[in-house]
Amino acid sequence: MSEIQVDRKKFLATVGVGALAAMTPEDKAEELEHYMIDLLEGHDHAHGSHEKDELGVPCARPCEIRRPCCDEEQEQPRAPRGTGNLFQANGRVFEPMPEKPTLVDFFNLRFAPARHVLQSANYALQTGQPEETVLACLLHDVVQNLIKVDHGWWGAQLVEPYVDERVAWAIRYHAALRFYPDESVGYEYPEMYNRIFGEDYIPEPYIERDYQHARAHEWYMDARLVTLNDTYAFQDGVDVSIEPFIDIIGRHFKQPKEGLGYGGTPSSHMWRTIGNPNKPL
Repeated sequence: MSEIQVDRKKFLATVGVGALAAMTPEDKAEELEHYMIDLLEGHDHAHGSHEKDELGVPCARPCEIRRPCCDEEQEQPRAPRGTGNLFQANGRVFEPMPEKPTLVDFFNLRFAPARHVLQSANYALQTGQPEETVLACLLHDVVQNLIKVDHGWWGAQLVEPYVDERVAWAIRYHAALRFYPDESVGYEYPEMYNRIFGEDYIPEPYIERDYQHARAHEWYMDARLVTLNDTYAFQDGVDVSIEPFIDIIGRHFKQPKEGLGYGGTPSSHMWRTIGNPNKPL
């Protein structure tokens, strides 16, 4: 078992020179995490850098340099970096969802392989952390299938009608806490950020504001544990199934009887969108 190793040049190449120049350090940090998750899920061509032939079909061979295949003059357009995984142009065929889909159905049919969140939740489970923390780890990044921008806030909105308020709160603030160490739990600022972006990064004011709010809150440690377990969730060659978490989901996730997406909650539309990514209207 080994942690995924990121090749700095390959990572920066997936972003593109023009886009890189316009990105803030926080944007780059976000992009790095998305890139690492893509590697873990088996998507070597992270964020649309994989070229296509003249029929628009992804090439069978990996391209060693970023240039158009098959004598094309220009690089293929790429989806915006904040676009969710289900909405990338990858030719994926989606299996139909059940009439009344459950959270487990979404893991199997839309989030899979979901290695990152499953590894995170598994570490929390194996180290004896509370079931609510395990659930927060299991859910903390699933919204990235829909959208990646401000994913802590989007992720909390996605799940808060169905989980304890503390679980949603932990998901909301975990993204900001990633940029701030906490020696009390052994969480250090990710060295990968220093290697890729330098040591002079200062989080943007809204991130600092979220951190200060979370740090002073009585539920601070709920969110901090998500960031801590996050660091153990980029292990190459480690596959975890959803099975160990089914009972925890049953105890702590309020599954609507109509099915996720059809219970009339404030986030039902988000679940419907994830379930039907090809629906035009």
